[in-house]
Amino acid sequence: MIRLEGIVKTFHPGSPDAHTVFQGLNLEVGEGEFVTVIGSNGAGKSTLLNLISGKIFADAGRVFINGRDMTKLPEYRRAQYVGRIFQDPLAGTAATMTVEDNLMIAAKKGFRGLRISLNKKQRETFRNHLAHLDMGLEDRMKDNVGLLSGGQRQALTLLMMVLSRPPLILLDEHTAALDPRNAERVMDLTRIFVGDYGFTTLMVTHNMAHAIRYGSRLLMMDRGRIVLDVGGEEKAGLTVEGLVKRFSELGATASDALLLTRGGEV
Repeated sequence: MIRLEGIVKTFHPGSPDAHTVFQGLNLEVGEGEFVTVIGSNGAGKSTLLNLISGKIFADAGRVFINGRDMTKLPEYRRAQYVGRIFQDPLAGTAATMTVEDNLMIAAKKGFRGLRISLNKKQRETFRNHLAHLDMGLEDRMKDNVGLLSGGQRQALTLLMMVLSRPPLILLDEHTAALDPRNAERVMDLTRIFVGDYGFTTLMVTHNMAHAIRYGSRLLMMDRGRIVLDVGGEEKAGLTVEGLVKRFSELGATASDALLLTRGGEV
């Protein structure tokens, strides 16, 4: 599903602020895998997602998604293959449009024919989908999305992603801005949707417990390198304390290791 070959990326090359993130990064993620990605600030986690989504380009190396070479394709050309949810709940929805119109945009992959297509049958379908979120949104379909809470908007963004059905989804700390209760609900929905629809998933998280509890594989990044890659029984046997110890053993600084122990976060 995803294959990165020899990825090199330097920001501000040739200037005093030049910073190389990746020096020959290689990564393969199989179809249907749910991979959690952890690491300290500056480890390269979000840069990895930006390279896969096409938000930025590699200086060298190749990016393959679903068997196709996407290396030189811009973000909008990759959108049919890649869905992405960001940390900011405001980023994935149109605040001045209603809940049902946001869902219609996702279902139709754009604005064309929006009003013509939004009929009674379609509204009933949306109502049923929203009821499964268990947030009362099925009774707020004509409310503007800007009136919803952060947790409700992030859950709606997840549902919109499901309706658009990209084969690959990138979750960039998508619960970090939510309160604990909403974060757990959004994570439960993430697990359900990924399992039911078989999305290939990369989830960057600062929550150690989430990184261990969810997904089939865990990657730990440090200074642009993948320093730990575990799955199966080995991942199932991980604990937060054990993961912090592994992080320290792999050469993390004392301050980075300390960050890992605070509230289960990286």
